[in-house]
Amino acid sequence: MAEPRRSPAPLRFLQVTTFVSTFDRFAMPPLLVTIAADLDAQLSSVVQAAGVYFLTYGLLQPFWGVVSDRLGLVRTMRLTLALGAMATIASAAAPSVLLLAVARACAGGFFAAAYPSSLIYLGDTVAPERRQGSIAKLMVGVALGTASASAGAGLLADMLSWRLTFVLTGLCALATAVALGRLAEPGVTRTHTSALAPLLVVLRSRVAVFVLAMAFLEGAVLLGVLTLLPAAVEASGSSATLAGAVTAVYGASVFLGATLVGRLSRTQHPARLIALGASSALLASTVMAVSQTPWAGAAAATLLGIGWASMHSSLQTWATEVLPDVRATIVSLFAGALFVGSSVAAVLVSDLAEQERYRVIFLAAALVTLPLGVAAAGGRARWRRRGKGPEPGVVT
Repeated sequence: MAEPRRSPAPLRFLQVTTFVSTFDRFAMPPLLVTIAADLDAQLSSVVQAAGVYFLTYGLLQPFWGVVSDRLGLVRTMRLTLALGAMATIASAAAPSVLLLAVARACAGGFFAAAYPSSLIYLGDTVAPERRQGSIAKLMVGVALGTASASAGAGLLADMLSWRLTFVLTGLCALATAVALGRLAEPGVTRTHTSALAPLLVVLRSRVAVFVLAMAFLEGAVLLGVLTLLPAAVEASGSSATLAGAVTAVYGASVFLGATLVGRLSRTQHPARLIALGASSALLASTVMAVSQTPWAGAAAATLLGIGWASMHSSLQTWATEVLPDVRATIVSLFAGALFVGSSVAAVLVSDLAEQERYRVIFLAAALVTLPLGVAAAGGRARWRRRGKGPEPGVVT
């Protein structure tokens, strides 16, 4: 099998893929209040529908990791993007919260393959010493997707209809699935005695299990706070457009933060980047616990973007390095743990969101962030990657 091209093209394709999947993931948070009003439903029900998306997004990541080992990374991404597009377009026609939740659950399950497959691709084709920088660049797609979804979804909801957002997302996903036909499969193959074999390898590794636990808590904090941020801003009396614009600041922050982290990763130990990210997330949660005004939301979104770019990219890079022989499995489990954590958080606080008790929600997030940062930074500081040479199949 031919090796992937050594040009920037593969990264560009992966950035577009993460843009589309991120756009779909962040399109719904600015629409929560609007959807609840349009479907004459309780806000808690719509929050739970969003939580179901994150749940299937997280739970199916390991499944797609196993599939990609057999079907191929690029083929898996193309197939799931096409199916996710259909489910997202179906979301636009949902007449009730129940059917919306079903459609979003299907979309989340299919889009679950996009980002971890992109990470695995980089893990298979980029040398370890350059990997965090490449992963940080991959976050450009995440940043643009987040900003576009946050600002665009709220604007479309106010001017036209929230349903149009899902139609546009689906069409973009279909176009991306076609474009990925030009991306070469990486020249790395993984064979296992059974589908469960790589999973057992991960579960037997204390470090791997620890990294997955950190991902679960990170998802509950970073994604959980971000999901409810626009609803909290709207509760202060702002429009969906303004709330979406505030959340879009997060995308700009991730973009700038990813650039900064890419440079810092050359000289700073990952443990310091994790500590920086956790500190930013702690401050963001504290700001939102004090005030939910648009200005407070913008400040919190900025801090969350820095937290995501520094802590999350460091934990992701760690996940690609812990067990190289089962990289597809552990990276998929990492992403799964992240979004399952977010889903669990959404379900736990849905009633509080219905009562607009956002101060309690964000204070709880702050209390979780502190031990998360200490444990993650301390664990990464003690861990050292085994071996010094380049990994087999890695393009240097």
